[in-house]
Amino acid sequence: MATDPAPIWHQPVMTSEVLHSLHPRPGTVIVDGTVGTGGHSLLILPHLLPDGTLLAIDRDRSSLELAKRRLAEFEPRVLFRHGNVRDLPAILHEEHLTGVDGLLLDLGMSSLQVDQPERGFSFSKAGPLDMRMDPEQGETAEDLVNRAGVDELQRLFTEFGEERYARRIAGRIVQERRRQPIRTTTHLARVIGDAVPSRARYGRLHPATRVFQALRMAVNDELGSLRDVLAALPGLLAPGGRAVIITFHSLEDRLVKRAFVAGSREQRWMPLAKKPLTPSDEEAAHNPRARSAKLRAIERSTER
Repeated sequence: MATDPAPIWHQPVMTSEVLHSLHPRPGTVIVDGTVGTGGHSLLILPHLLPDGTLLAIDRDRSSLELAKRRLAEFEPRVLFRHGNVRDLPAILHEEHLTGVDGLLLDLGMSSLQVDQPERGFSFSKAGPLDMRMDPEQGETAEDLVNRAGVDELQRLFTEFGEERYARRIAGRIVQERRRQPIRTTTHLARVIGDAVPSRARYGRLHPATRVFQALRMAVNDELGSLRDVLAALPGLLAPGGRAVIITFHSLEDRLVKRAFVAGSREQRWMPLAKKPLTPSDEEAAHNPRARSAKLRAIERSTER
C-alpha cells in the first residue's frame, strides 16, 4: 500500500536563543506569527503546558498545513490561523485573546518555499515567476516584471535589493519583454545576467540574488507588514510580555532596531541585549541559511 511521502521540515534558526529570549512559561499566551512548518513552535509548546496557548499564524497555507500535522499532539493548546501577521490585532480579537506574553517573528523565506520550484523563489530552479508567500492573493512577480516601467523597477531593485546595477537591469527587462514576456525564474535570471557587466557575473553572489530578493519583498509587501506589526506592538504585548524578531537582511533589521530604540526611549519596553544576537559559528556552518540571521528582543514595561 502506498504511503504519503515524509514531510519536509524547515530548519529553525537560533532555537536556544529564541527560547531564552521568549521565556515561554505555563499558562502564557505566545504568538508564532511566522510559524512556517512549526520548528520553533514545536520547541515552545512544551513550556506552555498544561494551560498555555500558542497562536500559530502563517501566510502560506501549505506550510500551515504541515505545521498542523507536526504540532497535532499539542491541540487544543495550539490555535492555527491562515493570515498575515500585520492583521494580528484583528486575529487576537477574533480568537478572544486580549494579551500576548510573547511574540515571535522569523522573517524571510522558509527552505520549504525556496526548494519548491513551482513557488518561483529560486533562480537556480526553473519554475513560474510567482514568489507569493500566499499564493491565493495579490500580484505575482511575473505580473510585476511584465507590467512595471523602468523607473519603478529601478526603484524596487535599489530600495529592496540595494542593487548596484538597478537601472541597467530594469532597462534590459523592459527591452526583453517587448520581445517576449518573462514568465520563468530562469528566463529572468538570464536577462539579469546579460544586463550586468561581465565582471559582476562571477562574484560571490549570483547576479540575480538582489533582484529576486527585491521582487519577493515587493510582491509580498514584507516591509509594510513588518512596519504594521511593529506599530501595533505596544498595544499587543501584555505587561512583561516579550517580542523576539529574527531578521535576515539589513532593511528588516533597520526597521526593527529603530522601533525597539524608539520604544525604549518612550519607556514602553527595554531591550534584552545591547546588540542583536547572531548564530554560533557551529550553527552557521551546519545551516548556511542561518548565517545572516540577527535576533533582537524586548520586554514590555510592567506598566501600560
